[in-house]
Amino acid sequence: MAASQPFGFSCKGGLNTNLSQLELLQQPGAATELINFEVDPDGGYRRINGFTTAVVSKPNDNNTILGLMAYAGGLIVCSGTGIFWTIDFASWVQINKGVIANGEKNYDDFAAQTPAARTGQGRCSISVYEGNLSPYGEVVICDGVNAPFYFYSTGTGNVNDATRRYVSGPLVNSGHQTLGASSVSTIHGQQLVVGGTATDPNEIYTSALNDVPSFSGTGSNAIRLADRVVGLKSFRGDLIVFCKNSIYRVVNLESADATTAVVPITKNIGCLDANSIQEIGGDLVFLAPDGIRTLAGTARIGDVELTSVSRNIQNVISKITKANVPYTISSLVIRNKSQYRLFYSKAGESPAIARGIIGTFTGQGYEWSETCGIEAVATTSELSNTGGKEQVFHGDRLGQVYSHDLGNKFIHAGTDANIKAEYQSPSLDFGDMGTRKTIQYVKISATPDDDNITVAAEPKLSVVFDFEDTNIQQPPTYTLPSIYPVAEFGVSRFSDDTFTSYFGASDNPLIRQPVQGSCYSSSYKISSEDQLSPYTINGLYINYVPAGRR
Repeated sequence: MAASQPFGFSCKGGLNTNLSQLELLQQPGAATELINFEVDPDGGYRRINGFTTAVVSKPNDNNTILGLMAYAGGLIVCSGTGIFWTIDFASWVQINKGVIANGEKNYDDFAAQTPAARTGQGRCSISVYEGNLSPYGEVVICDGVNAPFYFYSTGTGNVNDATRRYVSGPLVNSGHQTLGASSVSTIHGQQLVVGGTATDPNEIYTSALNDVPSFSGTGSNAIRLADRVVGLKSFRGDLIVFCKNSIYRVVNLESADATTAVVPITKNIGCLDANSIQEIGGDLVFLAPDGIRTLAGTARIGDVELTSVSRNIQNVISKITKANVPYTISSLVIRNKSQYRLFYSKAGESPAIARGIIGTFTGQGYEWSETCGIEAVATTSELSNTGGKEQVFHGDRLGQVYSHDLGNKFIHAGTDANIKAEYQSPSLDFGDMGTRKTIQYVKISATPDDDNITVAAEPKLSVVFDFEDTNIQQPPTYTLPSIYPVAEFGVSRFSDDTFTSYFGASDNPLIRQPVQGSCYSSSYKISSEDQLSPYTINGLYINYVPAGRR
């Protein structure tokens, strides 16, 4: 009888749906399914956290959340035709009131004003200018329906505190022409830039230097592009203008004279949605018609190259970019994880099936996974001033705001839902497709987030033989033992044959599962559906016996 042989691999590379099963034989650590897992930059696939309700009450009943922005330790929320602000995440003040020229008002006078008329509200682009008028910054909101809206507050305490002062109102007039209903905005140096109106979709407008509400004076300008403006971003001293079919760099914008120049970056690639544009790792990331791309400055001064980073999940991206599918796009960056997250969902579909992708920037580039069950139609994230803790929020179509990437459950329409997670390896032939193998057992290296000696999860293992060949008997689905932390001094679990642990060592516990049957190749799927602590799958170790050649 032939001797048993081992085959092991580490989980790395992320989701790869672009290569064939034969091509993936050379990448055993990749995944053909990776849902509600994230790639850990230090190695392994970690089941993601869920989300919890961030506010006691909805800001505007059941109206869709159309925009979010962290502000003054709280949150600005656009919902329905209103704009709202909270600090304590319990009480709200409606801030779309007033006229800028009337100056600062205390809370009582401000709250008593009639809300500024808004004919509706689209997806919101929110920018914060860190000028001298407020320690929290001056907020500008564009929605493509109304004139850009301006707001800031001074003072301390809650939104209804007596020390609070408010200024708000629409930005109507420019030194060049009426601003109109701009759809996008950004802060570039000392200026506000808005653009993308229905009447002038190719136009952008810049405010006066260090005077965001004013669009007349030094630095103000109107610039016409050769393509419809989709998004704006300040990047490495230049203004980047993302258009439908092209991308431009505007240099010396603040001069508003002959030195201001519009330089094409590319006339062949555009941006599909402004809500996909994020800065991460010194790059701009955005959704193009052919995938997720980065706009990266090279070592050559002034040179910029475009790079696609989503080739491994191209068929997933193709679903998002189909012109006939009206997906709502949102995105965010989780800085302490080096992650870019993009969400897409459709109105009328169940939040439980809303999808997204996670790109984790590792030493090998971006490695991908998918989400399912997060209906994030608006998102924001920021680093807190206290302790550097990152705060992540999203809003849904039911008017609720959540703390994202927190907790161990999903919330759909007020109901707690399990997090359904799935990882599947490529089909593995252990280096020889011509030899039949009798699989003896699988060992799974997995660690929970919870440091306590408690159950973290009870995942299931499914083994698929020979690409699901119906002519051979497939193994049953196995319920695996619970995942525990690594062995600790003074805590003995060495008699438990579920684990392979060594006193004083840092080895992760290995869950050992006998497997029934033989095959030429095999694939391994680990799944869980619960509200328990996240866990990380580090790698697999398969023991088998060669059982003859074809």
